[in-house]
Amino acid sequence: MYQALYRKWRPRTFDDVVGQDSVVETLKRQVVLGRLSHAYLFTGTRGTGKTTCAKIFSRAVNCESPVEGNPCNKCPSCIGIENGSILDVVEMDAASNNGINDVRALRDEAIYSPAAVRKRVYIIDEVHMLSKDAFNALLKIMEEPPEHLMFILATTELYKVPATVLSRCQRFTFKRLPPDRIAERLVHIASKEGLKLTEEAAELLARLADGSMRDGISFLDQCSSAGTITAEHVRNAIGLAGRLETERLLRSVISGNAAEALTILDRLYSEGKDVAAVLDELCALQRDILLTKIAPKGGWGLQSGGYEIRTLKELASLVTAQRLMSDIGTVQSKLSTINAGGNRKVVAELCLMQLCRVDELESSAPKPLEKEPVKKPKAKPESSPEPVPEQITASAPETAAQPIVEENKPEDKPQPIQQSAVSDRNRQGDSRTWDDILSATESRLNPIDFMVLNDPTNAEGEIQDGTVIIRAKSPFHLITLDKKEIKAAVKAVAEDLLGRTVRVVVTDAAKKAEVFEDKLDALSKFENIKFK
Repeated sequence: MYQALYRKWRPRTFDDVVGQDSVVETLKRQVVLGRLSHAYLFTGTRGTGKTTCAKIFSRAVNCESPVEGNPCNKCPSCIGIENGSILDVVEMDAASNNGINDVRALRDEAIYSPAAVRKRVYIIDEVHMLSKDAFNALLKIMEEPPEHLMFILATTELYKVPATVLSRCQRFTFKRLPPDRIAERLVHIASKEGLKLTEEAAELLARLADGSMRDGISFLDQCSSAGTITAEHVRNAIGLAGRLETERLLRSVISGNAAEALTILDRLYSEGKDVAAVLDELCALQRDILLTKIAPKGGWGLQSGGYEIRTLKELASLVTAQRLMSDIGTVQSKLSTINAGGNRKVVAELCLMQLCRVDELESSAPKPLEKEPVKKPKAKPESSPEPVPEQITASAPETAAQPIVEENKPEDKPQPIQQSAVSDRNRQGDSRTWDDILSATESRLNPIDFMVLNDPTNAEGEIQDGTVIIRAKSPFHLITLDKKEIKAAVKAVAEDLLGRTVRVVVTDAAKKAEVFEDKLDALSKFENIKFK
């Protein structure tokens, strides 16, 4: 039966372990001198050799003829421990055996002397998954262990292990493996397996492994179907098209091409890609570029490993560190919004437009025709002569900060014409709808704010007795639409279209709150009332 390469090539002695020289030398020295502790804690990221070293160490301490601290793997003890026939060495997964009853059973067995070897060894993998009660039960036997007992704990999340347990263990930290050591090991395995692996492909696999030897060997196993494993074959087999699309997306963002960025996002969305994952990958690439700019000699450990160095340097030359830090903060903020709920695609699109600096481009462009869309819907009454608006304005007192009720005087000849003009304008304003306000507001707002206001899934509006009511569909959109820029633009457009003073209210659509008029709104209904 075929065996996965990472299992087939798991190291069987300390000398075979790659990249953890300080750890294996210390463990070998303890075996040689016989100065063994009762509890060890191995910590580090995935695929760095924690469980492998724990298994090798359990054989070495029980080996009948160790070789310079390494197990011989030939004596009955080594063979029995390796094939699982000796039950004195137990490997337990704390992820699935994390209850207090599991630890109590372990504690009850641990007091008995081993039957076939010198040391009874318990290897507890992912020990941070134990519950609080289970840790307390384990702590008691770790405080006063029997002579024959040894614990080897392994974890990837050290901060979750209680300090009381940490203080009773010898701690060994397993470092992430450098890409050159992983590539060297992959070339060795490929030669032994009869695989043709190019140097460029080995380097690419090593970067993708992100410091994990197991991941690198698994990637090699995945690409082993090809006659010759090249870098292009690695990209196709592992599916790096997403990384290439992320690179194109970032180039569009840097150049400010919002249309292209939105097109790429829509294509990825249509292919089933989660928009949150797209933004997360974009943020990871921006982070790598930022680290390339501010720490060019910071080492391999700072990078995510998914992109080539020359690509990162090229992108770093196109953007400043200040913009990268700002954009990373923007993406993180939008990811929090997506996780909190709302329309995921709309939030992602707004994020890309914000990264493309659409609002800055719009604000810097000249707007000579800004008021034309507002004036176009207004049709002048045929019965009103051209100088009528001037007469209306002139008839108002210069100190008219308060509304003035005008009396119908027989000698005032322009008065009937004035009332007729006001009546026609009010009748025309009464026919205006929310769609009319939206169409005239587009030129007064930046594209992002107008997109939120114009989307019926975000907001709906209506005109009610001199009040424009904007009802937001979610708390997020309620905060967005309640900005003073949006309300000021809607108010200005509504007053031009309706021909009277209005107010703008933003409320929650779910509450359907009553909107009450103030005194000025009530007075504005009368045709013979004017405001200056």
